[in-house]
Amino acid sequence: MRNYFSTLSGVVLTLFSVSVLAAAVLPKEAIPEKILTTFNKSFPNAISVTAEQKTHFGQELYLIAFKEAKETDERNIVYYRVNGNFYVNGDEIDTAKTSVEMPPASYENLKAAFTNYDIKEAILVVNPNGTGEEFDLVVNAAGTTWHISLDRNGNITKKEE
Repeated sequence: MRNYFSTLSGVVLTLFSVSVLAAAVLPKEAIPEKILTTFNKSFPNAISVTAEQKTHFGQELYLIAFKEAKETDERNIVYYRVNGNFYVNGDEIDTAKTSVEMPPASYENLKAAFTNYDIKEAILVVNPNGTGEEFDLVVNAAGTTWHISLDRNGNITKKEE
């Protein structure tokens, strides 16, 4: 019985850790080696590198944000497949212009999920293998920061604190 509870608590802790890390911004050191090798070849002078695990167009991806060489440089966003291959560049959208860029249903779905919200960051992800656009958002609602992914129809496909 003791082993059962010990094993059960270990499983619960592991599942909790995985769910917490899923929404986490990862440091450069936590990026898988295959991706990091390809990334470093393309961007040898990159600084302030962070990553997040994402899913777009049915692909498991890593969003990598970085600056070219100096902290004053603009932030760049690229997506890599888990096998290390480059997927697509992410285009940051001016949050004042998101209504022009995102499908109208996006706002209805965000309003249903959050009574009051503010879009802090918006990234357009264009499908490199065909038609379609999806979005990654950072939303502040009631003092909580949420990482949201929207599909091409404006449906929320991922919502994590």
